[in-house]
Amino acid sequence: MTPYRDPKRYSWILSLLVPASLLLGPLNYLLDGVSWRLWVPVAITYLLIPALDALLGEDRHNPPEEAVAALEADRYYRYITYALVPVMWAGIIFCAWFVSTQPLPLHGVFAVVISTGMMGGFCINVGHELGHKRTVLEQTLAKLVLAPTCYGHFYVEHNRGHHRDVATPADPASARMGESIYRFALREMPGAWWRAWMLEKQRLGGSPWSWRNEVLQPLALTVALWTALALWLGPQVLWFMLAMSFWANFQLTCANYIEHYGLLRRIGENGKPEPCRPHHSWNSNHRVTNWMLFHLQRHSDHHAHASRRYQSLRHFADVPSLPNGYFGMFLLAYFPPLFFRVMDPRLLKAVGNDGERINFQPGEQAKLMSRYPQLSS
Repeated sequence: MTPYRDPKRYSWILSLLVPASLLLGPLNYLLDGVSWRLWVPVAITYLLIPALDALLGEDRHNPPEEAVAALEADRYYRYITYALVPVMWAGIIFCAWFVSTQPLPLHGVFAVVISTGMMGGFCINVGHELGHKRTVLEQTLAKLVLAPTCYGHFYVEHNRGHHRDVATPADPASARMGESIYRFALREMPGAWWRAWMLEKQRLGGSPWSWRNEVLQPLALTVALWTALALWLGPQVLWFMLAMSFWANFQLTCANYIEHYGLLRRIGENGKPEPCRPHHSWNSNHRVTNWMLFHLQRHSDHHAHASRRYQSLRHFADVPSLPNGYFGMFLLAYFPPLFFRVMDPRLLKAVGNDGERINFQPGEQAKLMSRYPQLSS
């Protein structure tokens, strides 16, 4: 029998170029001083990549199950995620230097905030992959890569909070039908931080003000980095770091928004939600974004099997599916009426018009059921 060979094996190493591509704007500016070029990475992310996802379609290839153990044991895949940690730290530090030392117009600063924030979003994505693993090295690297954008609490909140409460009204990181991305952000961002803090307080069994607190550990790294940058480049760099971090963290909010929009786990006879299954997450197999995000879009398999490594995550044929990759869906979410028009019919189809399988925005259920009379209650 011929040993299985991952057809995407060597394309994964090219993912190191993804955060580097976000430096194209600043590097071009340093060469010719043309400020509009600072918007090139933004246009690539929000326009070119969704177009390529639509053009190239989906990749539904799954590794054979008998090959998964060897695939997960192959350290090559881990080394790629390890290498991304210093690459993204260096990229964010470079952008902080660039904004602090170059005579940029206001729109140019705004462009660099967005592109650096997108790099910070990649930090969170890599931290997500590393943070689910059980080795001390990977868990440490997860905290390290989350630190530049001041989002280290994600390590606690996502693993022990979101995965426990996903697709329930109790989860601040699961969007509800009829809830816009902006209303969701006001609930998810503070809710995620507060849940992480309470989880650590509960785990420590006493005062949370301890060096063992896994919310405070990456926060200390953030303070150290930002202080060093302020001493080197001047305190004004902190405004850039705050703005960049907000956009980075908002990328995670956007991902959370589309990953579980409107989906609901039913409450069992024991009063607890049913186990999380693949149909409780929105999936996407669009090629380009899945390559960029280490199969994050195969979210159905990830939530059903959280420790499974990115290279072995699977496509399922019968789960809720997004019409484009994440960056196309982010852009759509910024315009709530368009998002609802596209996603609400897909949600109804995904749940078989069963209103008891929908996580409704409070106060919106009656209006939505009137709008969609095919919904059963």
